[in-house]
Amino acid sequence: CPMAFTAEWNGGLMQSDITLTPDRPNPDFHNFVKSHFSHGVLTFHPGYLFKTPPGWSMIAQGPPNHIKDGVQPLAGLVETDWLPFPFTMNWMFTRPGKVRFEKNEPFCFITLTQDRQLADFQPVIRGMDRNPELRDQYDTWEKHRSEFNKRIFRLDPEATREAWQRYYFRGEFPEETGEAPKDHVNKRRLKTPRFGG
Repeated sequence: CPMAFTAEWNGGLMQSDITLTPDRPNPDFHNFVKSHFSHGVLTFHPGYLFKTPPGWSMIAQGPPNHIKDGVQPLAGLVETDWLPFPFTMNWMFTRPGKVRFEKNEPFCFITLTQDRQLADFQPVIRGMDRNPELRDQYDTWEKHRSEFNKRIFRLDPEATREAWQRYYFRGEFPEETGEAPKDHVNKRRLKTPRFGG
């Protein structure tokens, strides 16, 4: 957010039922956030027109793991490979009341997806017993997890110090139930946006 503000919804269905108050007067405030769709929805204007290569779209959603009481970010897929105008980021009040957005607080998270190929996938539900190797890997993990949780419950000092099992974080299987992936990434290191010509 380029500025801090308070949003208040009285529970009504009209645009005027949302009151937006910036902490300090700002001539661009109502170009940044407004009540556009009514029904308790706040509409943010990110201020960018995004263009992606053919076949790539953007998912716009709330910041991951960022919880705000009283308001919920809405998610949407935007076909930015052809769109010639900006999209908006919307949040919906979950009940009447006030919410705060602080200056520099994230209000939108974008990520890329090749969404058109998703239509080619056919989800299939199968019992795990049809894949004996996967069944063995799962059973080994479940046994380790159950034993670890029992040790945590008993306040076992070593388990308490470890706090949580890190098989996924390290890209490892419990014991030797399969070859660990060589390209596992536990933290994405993405490029910073740059100004281009």
